[in-house]
Amino acid sequence: MSLLVVGSVAFDSVRTPFGEVEDILGGSATYFSTAASYFTDVNLVAVVGEDFPAQHLNFLKSRGINIEGLEKQAGKTFRWKGEYGYQLNEAQTLETHLNVFEAFKPVLPASYKEAEGVFLANINPELQMDVLNQVRSPKIIACDTMNFWISGKREALLKTLGHVDILVINDGEARQLAQEANLVKAAKAIRSYGPKHLIIKRGEYGALMFNSQSIFAAPAYPMENVFDPTGAGDSFAGGFMGYLLNTMNFTEENMRQAVIFGSVMASFVVEDFSLNRIRALDYKEILNRYREFKQLTHFEEPEDVFNP
Repeated sequence: MSLLVVGSVAFDSVRTPFGEVEDILGGSATYFSTAASYFTDVNLVAVVGEDFPAQHLNFLKSRGINIEGLEKQAGKTFRWKGEYGYQLNEAQTLETHLNVFEAFKPVLPASYKEAEGVFLANINPELQMDVLNQVRSPKIIACDTMNFWISGKREALLKTLGHVDILVINDGEARQLAQEANLVKAAKAIRSYGPKHLIIKRGEYGALMFNSQSIFAAPAYPMENVFDPTGAGDSFAGGFMGYLLNTMNFTEENMRQAVIFGSVMASFVVEDFSLNRIRALDYKEILNRYREFKQLTHFEEPEDVFNP
């Protein structure tokens, strides 16, 4: 089953309390594609400049990612520079140079239009809608967004949300979108905009999934070494959607499993800068960490009814 992702491929420069790197491979679509590639076939749509090296293209291809939709244009590749303090949940953006990404207008190759799954990464919601107008009959559609689009392109975003099954955003974005401080109330409001499922990423506090049947809370993996949180949310989405496309099972039980696989991939990516930790994961590592997640919250019912 094929999974289409539309987003950014970029160069990142990142400083954390544990080190600093410059012009490393990054971008929402890059992290998503790499994480998802462990579960399913991925079709990537993005744009890069003439400065994008062959070694990065070769890496994407080595993961089995279809890069027919990765357009190379005259100019420079999108660059982002950010810094994290010891509070690693949020980056301080120091520089953003959109470069060729500023005029990005996704055009899907013919073979991409039959994708069974679609993930619209964090781009202009008008472009997200353009992508949906190009695909034929996907079985499941998910998207991401951010505070910039929530405040600046709200009407376009709400239009896009009317056509998606799953929205994946962080807790601050959920509150801003719903204009509601309480996350339970915010989730109810957001699902009324269209998405059947809402996944709220909460960084070191895990993730919440809301739908009409239940609320599911997944923990964050207790990390001993966190070097760089960049791309953790996109890797979460990649693992989540990749597993769903692998199984083509959208039941409540399977969606919960997908949330944990997403959390597994996010937990790996933060252990090093860029994609270094997830470039060549062993499938046994992924499954073992999934089982460790299960043990984090497993408990038995008491044998006797509690009676003080």
